[in-house]
Amino acid sequence: MPAFRVNVVSDVHGNAADLARAGDGADALVCLGDLVLFLDYADHSRGIFPDLFGARNAGRLVELRTARRFEEARAFGAELWAGVDRRPAIERAVRKQYAEMFAAFPTPTYATYGNVDMPTLWPEYAGPGTTVLDGERVEIGGRVFGFVGGGLRTPMRTPYEISDEEYAAKIEAVGEVDVLCTHIPPEIPELLYDTVARRFERGSVALLDAIRSTRPKYALFGHVHQPLVRRMRVGATECVNVGHFAGSGRPWALEW
Repeated sequence: MPAFRVNVVSDVHGNAADLARAGDGADALVCLGDLVLFLDYADHSRGIFPDLFGARNAGRLVELRTARRFEEARAFGAELWAGVDRRPAIERAVRKQYAEMFAAFPTPTYATYGNVDMPTLWPEYAGPGTTVLDGERVEIGGRVFGFVGGGLRTPMRTPYEISDEEYAAKIEAVGEVDVLCTHIPPEIPELLYDTVARRFERGSVALLDAIRSTRPKYALFGHVHQPLVRRMRVGATECVNVGHFAGSGRPWALEW
């Protein structure tokens, strides 16, 4: 029997019902971000965007983005947002989702941000049982976990995208750990290609370099919802995409 178990989730995207059960049977929950659901690519009626502009317009936006017609997608979005005070409208919707998500977290939860999250709001919703980490490390069950949140800059322009240099600095600050937890994967094509969206997502070269040099036992991440490869070894490290929790409703378990 394992002495300790951590359940890990990523890409929750509004799935509060399953999140409330994600810690069942575990000593702790780890969340790798993307709590917000802005637009569901599988169900165009779900998310902040269709709530504001309807499923039909959401479907059109998905069509343009999937075709990588980003300039047209931005122009289409700008037309819809004309006359709407965008920032407060989005913040109200995000706050509503965060109230549900953070209330569903079990104690203890260790969490970092995804690329669609709004980090400035997290301190208002994270209760005493939730520890938020970004560029930091913590001991869980006798093992050292490092956390780096957010994503790198893309044409999608999601809320928490940062420069390669800033991301690399956070990776360096974490240093040597047993388990390296990030939202995005290392820069390995098989881990970055989404078979449904039919595109490569952005991964981190700095993260891959750190995996090779510091040799954590595990590197855990999410971000790519339907990856070509879900896990692979890089030297001594088992690299694992813990899954698209919004779709599966199931955490990935790490036991020792």
